[in-house]
Amino acid sequence: MTELSSLTIDSATQKPRISTGGNPPPPPHISIGVTTAIEAPPSTERPRPVNKIKKITVLPLVFLIFYEVSGGPFGIEDSVNAAGPLLAIVGFIVFPFIWSIPEALITAEMGTMFPENGGYVVWVSSALGPYWGFQQGWVKWLSGVIDNALYPILFLDYLKSGVPVLGSGIPRVAAILVLTVALTYVNYRGLSIVGVAAVGLGVSSILPFVVMSFMSLPKLKPSRWLVVSKKMKGVKWSLYLNTLFWNLNYWDSISTLSGEVENPSKTLPRALFYALLLVVLSYIFPVLTGTGAIPLDQNLWTDGYFADIGKVIGGAWLGWWIQAAAATSNMGMFLAEMSSDSFQLLGMAERGMLPQVFAKRSSYGTPWVGILFSASGVILLSWLSFQEIVAAENLLYCFGMILEFIAFVRLRMKYPAASRPFKIPVGVLGSILMCIPPTILIGVIMAFTNLKVVAVSLAAIVIGLVLQPCLKQVEKKGWLKFSTSSHLPNLME
Repeated sequence: MTELSSLTIDSATQKPRISTGGNPPPPPHISIGVTTAIEAPPSTERPRPVNKIKKITVLPLVFLIFYEVSGGPFGIEDSVNAAGPLLAIVGFIVFPFIWSIPEALITAEMGTMFPENGGYVVWVSSALGPYWGFQQGWVKWLSGVIDNALYPILFLDYLKSGVPVLGSGIPRVAAILVLTVALTYVNYRGLSIVGVAAVGLGVSSILPFVVMSFMSLPKLKPSRWLVVSKKMKGVKWSLYLNTLFWNLNYWDSISTLSGEVENPSKTLPRALFYALLLVVLSYIFPVLTGTGAIPLDQNLWTDGYFADIGKVIGGAWLGWWIQAAAATSNMGMFLAEMSSDSFQLLGMAERGMLPQVFAKRSSYGTPWVGILFSASGVILLSWLSFQEIVAAENLLYCFGMILEFIAFVRLRMKYPAASRPFKIPVGVLGSILMCIPPTILIGVIMAFTNLKVVAVSLAAIVIGLVLQPCLKQVEKKGWLKFSTSSHLPNLME
């Protein structure tokens, strides 16, 4: 993984960038291979004052990635419940090499190759065409909104032991609405505010586990780490794999914010590298602490159990601190996910895939229409159960990742000489080999998915397949205005 902390520039084969006429485009947009573009006349529209929008730097970006992927060890308890301490520990060590590192490396290369807010939508569009780019945008946005519907629910679940009235009924529904509106407003006020909030919430989420790890040292018994669930016969493989996958994916989500990053060619790879270390360590040490410091009862290892472990190791104050950190962590994950989802819609609108209204920004530089759409989706989906949400979003996410792997390899083959500010030091064959293990994992995840979730996910995919031609007809008839931003490079030959 040391490659993520350095930059490989293929300057000898770098191609000239596309000129779109008028003022030069904001750096560092790239040209793909020998793609040609018709020069556009100078725009008569008043340029958007992007220079007044504060770009995000390495530290906020690290914590935005941290919250896109993780948010802390809250939710990993089911890995011990499903498979026992040994497989849980091995899973959080091995799984990053199978999935997280390849996904982070691909995100670093493709995100710096296409430093704009469409992210993975632009990658797939450039490799497979705009139709499949739209499908990528649809399933990934839907997966992100489904994921975001979890966090207000989990926030209240952590609070209901102290405030029982939030457990059900009208008070719970009202609390979900109030929380969603409040966090949506923070997103509306600007990405720089979201970044600062992510740093503060991230530190508060991690700190109690650092304290717990040090306090547990005298109580640790390493032999407890070697326990396997009923000698492998009682392993709940579906729960185990879905828990690992849910807690170690979404590295590519930060790519939809690439256009808001200061010097993305350097900042994005570095932030991904530091975030990868932060995420993996924030999982392994709490699992080692929790399974090694107290006697094992697998049935107790469910959501929220780390607070009980904290009470045993450090007392009631530590348990309450972990519980409060868990609640605030869900706020951080909501903010990061909504930022990614809404800027993705903005990027798609700038590419002409969505109506132009989605490209509108507020006075704070935020895509307010995309924020409203994402918030509405969260509210509509908040009635689903936790297990249904995780399984559904994982399956949709898997479909999107398959398209990303194909696009990554296809661009290596189709445009080998294109400018890549960060380049994974492997050739076409190496790119293919790197994508094989995570693709196999996707197949395993799908094999353990129940038929109800498969049916719902396939229905969502079919909607996307039909939606794109419908939007083209809407554009053709002039019912809604679509346009491609002139400052973006042409992706098609």
